[in-house]
Amino acid sequence: MNSINTNYQPKFKNFILNIKQHFKNGENSIHKARNEIKVINCNNQNVVVKSFKIPHLLNKVIYTFFRISKAKKSYDYSIKIAKFVPKAIGYIEFKKFGLIHSSYFVSEHFNYDFTIREPLLDESFEEKEKVLKRFAQFTYELHEEGILHLDYSPGNILIKKENDNYIFKIVDINRMQFKTLTLDERLKNFSMLWAKDKDMEIIAKEYARITSEDSAYCIGKAIHYSQKLKNFKNMKKRLKGKKVVD
Repeated sequence: MNSINTNYQPKFKNFILNIKQHFKNGENSIHKARNEIKVINCNNQNVVVKSFKIPHLLNKVIYTFFRISKAKKSYDYSIKIAKFVPKAIGYIEFKKFGLIHSSYFVSEHFNYDFTIREPLLDESFEEKEKVLKRFAQFTYELHEEGILHLDYSPGNILIKKENDNYIFKIVDINRMQFKTLTLDERLKNFSMLWAKDKDMEIIAKEYARITSEDSAYCIGKAIHYSQKLKNFKNMKKRLKGKKVVD
């Protein structure tokens, strides 16, 4: 099973159909954990190819008969929320013994300058407050579209500076919900940033201004949810004997 965005046919058809070989030969790996991501040049254009981990037998059955694959979900979601993500090019699935074995998702390469992690960690980051306020605006735009990114962590928020503005894109969008969001759900969405309280205050205060909500309430709730998640994750680290992070 495969699908290619009509805007990219026929330029990428052969590339996607032969994705296994292209991925194997690609040397620019930018992420390798459960899944691997590579930047590969195709027809003088850099694209991002995500190879999903081969599922175990039970999940092969589930993804073949009961759920869509992660590659297809990435593609479908990218088409659905196109203005917030790098442009989707296509996806492809390969079966073995009648079950989905491997799958790949291909998108345009968004040549970003940094992620939200850098201004959150660097006190002297250039235009730090402006970036954080623009981030609050971007998140509001997501929320107004009924988009809840369930892995809204720093590495999944890409930023590119263009003239006097900042362009944001989100990636790793397999875990999403689409619904009308309450104010508390919106504020809780910031908790995965692992932001310092003073940075969270800037973000939440700007979000309150944009939404015309009570500033003190938004700041208090955002910091509460942020600290609650930090406490939970640090507790798990302590149980495993790992170093905790404030």
